[in-house]
Amino acid sequence: MPLTRDFKETVNARIQKDSTFATALLNEAISLFFNGEPETARLILRDLINSTIGFEELATKTSKPSKSLHRMLSAKGNLTMDNLTTIINVLREKLDLEIKVQIISPKLSKTTYKLEYWIERTKFSKEDLEKHI
Repeated sequence: MPLTRDFKETVNARIQKDSTFATALLNEAISLFFNGEPETARLILRDLINSTIGFEELATKTSKPSKSLHRMLSAKGNLTMDNLTTIINVLREKLDLEIKVQIISPKLSKTTYKLEYWIERTKFSKEDLEKHI
């Protein structure tokens, strides 16, 4: 009997039992969108939705067909800013999060900017979140 488990099953189980991990995944997806990696960000959002709210409930909350949402969140999906905002807001409410975005300009270079994103959850400290990010 093999001791391995499908990667998606492992991620799904972890998201369901560890809300800090779910928070870290949402944080990573948002960071990837802002840093030019939308394909990976969409796939992370898709896994997060599958493990938390599900596409049928998301379809109800967004007034979008489930199949359209699946297509939007595929690697080559065409996710508009309006739809992205709506989806992230539904996940934010489901995970009971507040999202803050901060742009930081390093002192060493005026032309280099680093975007730092964090999601604060009232039940967790920033240190707890940083362990998972």
